[in-house]
Amino acid sequence: MERVLPPLHEGHAPIALQEAFKNAVEAFENWNIYEDEPSVPIDQKNVPVSSVFGRMRTCTDIVPETVFAPAKDVLGEHGDDLAYGVTYDQLAAVLRTRCVERLRHVS
Repeated sequence: MERVLPPLHEGHAPIALQEAFKNAVEAFENWNIYEDEPSVPIDQKNVPVSSVFGRMRTCTDIVPETVFAPAKDVLGEHGDDLAYGVTYDQLAAVLRTRCVERLRHVS
């Protein structure tokens, strides 16, 4: 299977993966529960948002406010334990869980 998402380097995500994460948060926010899982482009390929969140589950970089604030809004009560200064791995775990929950309801 071809690897589309770039690997992390010692817990750090390349800029392209951080940008994909930001786009995945936006796509997740706009995801109508009656639609298929959204995907985001990376290296001219579309990748499901759950895959982007999954790749970032070991990223120890701090999430910038421009990504954190919309993600926290989208998570609502599921993000109550998250605060500014959270790392991608912490935020990605919650977002990935929410994706899986939504996918169970769609199928």
